[in-house]
Amino acid sequence: MPPQNRINSIDLLRGIVMIIMALDHTRDYFHARALLDDPLNLQTTTPALFATRWITHLCAPAFVFLSGTSAFLQSLRKTKKQLSLFLFTRGLWLILVEVVIMTFGITFDPHYHLIILQTIWSIGISMVVLSIVIWLPFPVIFALGLIIVTGHNSLDFYEAANDKNYSIWYSLLHFQGGHPIGDRMLLVFYPFLPWAGTMILGYCFGKYYLSDIMNRNKRSILLGTGLIIFFVVVRLTNLYGDPFEWKEQQSLLYTFFSFINTQKYPPSLLYLCITIGLSLIILGLVGNVKNKFADAITVFGRVPLFYYIIHFFLLHLLSSILFFMNGHSFEEGAKGAKGVPFKFLIPGEGFGLPGVYLVWLAVILALYPLCKWFADYKRAHSSWWLSYL
Repeated sequence: MPPQNRINSIDLLRGIVMIIMALDHTRDYFHARALLDDPLNLQTTTPALFATRWITHLCAPAFVFLSGTSAFLQSLRKTKKQLSLFLFTRGLWLILVEVVIMTFGITFDPHYHLIILQTIWSIGISMVVLSIVIWLPFPVIFALGLIIVTGHNSLDFYEAANDKNYSIWYSLLHFQGGHPIGDRMLLVFYPFLPWAGTMILGYCFGKYYLSDIMNRNKRSILLGTGLIIFFVVVRLTNLYGDPFEWKEQQSLLYTFFSFINTQKYPPSLLYLCITIGLSLIILGLVGNVKNKFADAITVFGRVPLFYYIIHFFLLHLLSSILFFMNGHSFEEGAKGAKGVPFKFLIPGEGFGLPGVYLVWLAVILALYPLCKWFADYKRAHSSWWLSYL
């Protein structure tokens, strides 16, 4: 049976996580406490704030994992040489997008005093890695991805024994950190090693997902459930898979929060298990869903990079309008608040969670017509450059 160019259930899952992702970025720009405290800090957070932040953990792992799955789907209609070249060039393009476009959109600093490497960088460098890995025999590809994802937390023991004064190269590999480059600062938010492993396993999942078309939804749910069971069993031991132990808290709810609060930067084995596990369950559950609401969500999943870029610019633009409405000047905004890399943003100003949710919904509704237009444009045109967007 020849594969479809796109699989709707994958686009639907991608659309779901893209919409959820915007909630976290809306909180970053509009929540009054966003720049003052960690929403996952169990000593100061609330259940609603913790849940608002934690649910968005699904986004980056699902996005990277599905990028690998999409690469496998492309392998069914491209030669290995064509796919390798595409992954390599698109990966380099995404890194450029991260450094030039996304850094500006996030900071609104035209002088680029801070250069940020986060989600788009991690996908780009992982594509470069995958462009090489796909030349290996499939069992070796799977073994390599599995070794990286399950084994990278062994570096936690090395990191715990050091003063964390690592080189920029080690930060790019496995340790979140900032590094001065002349009069600028490079902030490595997403060290790439575990993300590359995640994309490799997503590539392998593509073969698994297509190997039994009739039962792929059930198999996705079973695989996702297995990953969550693995997470629970290993997390209970507090021995491996995450650098931070869970601890009993003042209530059962907060103890549960501690249990599921695993490391994202870089993503630990257990973080990836619970987030990708839940994503695969969702993929199985929505596999046969066909209605207008699902179609609307799928629109976002078909133009993920376009959506990702413009939603950051729109959020920062709206927060800048709020900045001026609060009586601040352009000079004050361009200078920036002390210790805050984002221009036109003041710590402590903004809304409570209800206001954040309202802004989030408004942004999603505003972005839908643009994303629908671009999705339709991509479907109607076959220009080579559209595959890079």
